[in-house]
Amino acid sequence: MNWDAFFTGTTDGWTLLTTVGMACVTVIARSFFFISEKDWALPPWAQRGLQYAPIAALAAVVAPELVMSQGALIHNVQDARLYAAAAGIAYFFWRKGTGQAVLGTIVSGMLVYLPLHIGLGW
Repeated sequence: MNWDAFFTGTTDGWTLLTTVGMACVTVIARSFFFISEKDWALPPWAQRGLQYAPIAALAAVVAPELVMSQGALIHNVQDARLYAAAAGIAYFFWRKGTGQAVLGTIVSGMLVYLPLHIGLGW
């Protein structure tokens, strides 16, 4: 590898060192639970809280996309995302407690979103 060519441009030694350091911290943090020889268990409140982590992460990604456009709150009702979210929420509460509620929520939202977005340009 040509190191002179590697360090030209925007990548310098500090950037490379920072990247390697961050990789080391990530590997150590993720393997911490495997390094320990002692058995350990999370307290019940932490185990219960971790059950909600995936849906909380999904909501944190989806919610800003629903209510914001170009960094500002949506102020127009002709936005397909709003109606798709309403359809998805309605489906979820209709099918709550049954199987495939999450898949049906996504599919029902897309069934509303795509015609409005492609057909009407919302």
